[in-house]
Amino acid sequence: MSERPTVALIGPGAIGTVIAAALHEVDRTPVLCGRTAHAQLALRHDEGEIVVPGPVLSDPATIDHPVDVVFVAVKTTQVADSADWLAALCDQNTVVCALQNGVEQQAQLKPYVNGATVLPSVVWFPAQREADASVWLRAKPRLTLPDVPQATRVADLLSGTRCAVDLSADFTSVAWRKLLQNAVAGLMVLANRRAGMFSRSDIAGLASAYLHECLSVARASGASLSDSVPQEILDAFQRAPADLGTSILADRQANRPLEWDIRNGVIQRYGRLHHVPTPISDVVVPLLAAGSEGPG
Repeated sequence: MSERPTVALIGPGAIGTVIAAALHEVDRTPVLCGRTAHAQLALRHDEGEIVVPGPVLSDPATIDHPVDVVFVAVKTTQVADSADWLAALCDQNTVVCALQNGVEQQAQLKPYVNGATVLPSVVWFPAQREADASVWLRAKPRLTLPDVPQATRVADLLSGTRCAVDLSADFTSVAWRKLLQNAVAGLMVLANRRAGMFSRSDIAGLASAYLHECLSVARASGASLSDSVPQEILDAFQRAPADLGTSILADRQANRPLEWDIRNGVIQRYGRLHHVPTPISDVVVPLLAAGSEGPG
C-alpha cells in the first residue's frame, strides 16, 4: 500500500456518506462511486454540516487502476449490481471493507473482488437520508472490525476522524449481537411504525421472544452472548427517539427490495442448520419476503 493510501467508496447512501464525510474532514476524501451522479454529498450532524465535493462517478469505465481500500456501503440486495465497480477498483492488494448488514459479508462479496481481502465490519450508528438527499447522522459513528492484520489498514485510514474504530478478537459475537438488533427491527416493517412502537407492552413481549429465539441461533452459530443481550437491545429501542427509523423500514416505505434474508431469513436458515426451532422467524420471514418481492 502506498504511503498515502488510495481510497474509494461504493454506495454514497446514508452510511456511505458518513464515512466519506469523516474521511473528507481529514483530507482523505475517497473516490465516490454510485448509481447516480451527484455534484456533492452533504452530512448533517449535531455541530453543523459537512459537504463532500464530488462528483459521484456513475460509470465504472472511468476507473483506470485499483485502489488500496474500498468501502462498500451498498445494500446486500445491490451487490451484484456493483460488480463492475468492484472489478475496476480491486485487485489482490486491495482491502474491501464491507459496511453492510449481516454475518455473511465475506461470502457475499468474495466472488466480485478480484482476489482482494474482504474485511467485514459492524456499523454502530444511525444515519438516515433526508428528503433533500442530505444525510442526518443521529449518533457518534463507530465501526467494529475483526482484529486481523488487514484491519489495521482501515483503522489507520480512519484514525483521527470522527468515526471511531474498535478491533475485536471475538468479532463473531459482535456481528451476531448486531444481527439480533437488525432482526428485531424487522418488526417495524410489519407494523409500518418507527421505534416508538417498542413502548407498547405487546410489541415489547413479541420483540423479547423473537430476540431470545435469535439468541439461541446465534449461540448455536458460535457467538458468545449473555442472557442479558435481548433485554439490552429491547431497552435501547425503548430509549431511542420515537421517530427513529431503520433502513429496512425506509426501503419498505419507498417500495424498494428489502434486505429480509440477510437480516431475518438468516436466523431461520441457521436455525434449521443447527436444529434450533424458530417459530417466530417462521412467521416473520415469509411476511417480509412477500413485502419485498410479492406477488400481489
